[in-house]
Amino acid sequence: MARAIFEYTKTILEKVSFDKNIFKRELAKANKLLLPHERQELIIWFKKFTKAKPELMDLEFILV
Repeated sequence: MARAIFEYTKTILEKVSFDKNIFKRELAKANKLLLPHERQELIIWFKKFTKAKPELMDLEFILV
């Protein structure tokens, strides 16, 4: 079940990436909801995802 939440979180983040404020809010929710090892995976995913969307790169501080 936990893996499903992680995948769902990534899907939501991809869908809201058009709006930086919504993306920031969803990223903060994910950071609270996910398990520690899932947060590490999310950081890796975030770095790959934001290469194509540099306007979101400065939100990495939320995951630290």
